[in-house]
Amino acid sequence: MTLNLCVLTRNQIFWDSKVKEIILSTNSGQIGILPNHAPIATAVDIGILRICLNDQWLTMALMGGFARIGNNEITILVNDAEKGSDIDPQEAQQALEIAEANLRKAEGKRQTIEANLALRRARTRVEAINVIS
Repeated sequence: MTLNLCVLTRNQIFWDSKVKEIILSTNSGQIGILPNHAPIATAVDIGILRICLNDQWLTMALMGGFARIGNNEITILVNDAEKGSDIDPQEAQQALEIAEANLRKAEGKRQTIEANLALRRARTRVEAINVIS
């Protein structure tokens, strides 16, 4: 038995395929979804989506959004998504270093919040590359 997974960004259908299982980062922690999972709607955190496809695990960096699960259908609507295999490791590491430096230099509440979000996004991209499945 499989699940139908659809990942949507603002301007495209990013992923649409049958999968065996996923592990999704939510605002309350990671959840595993198998066929016949109870119906839920949840906020999606900035984090990694792990997908079991043909007995291999793939990763995606998701940049927050919402997910609806029910009747073996998973629809995830996110601000942005990127496959781990499509991320340039050097560029992601540089972006992480810049984000860390920007957080150290941040002044005031707004700059600190924005720098923290940028750091979380950068860490997620690096993690999507380095996940050991």
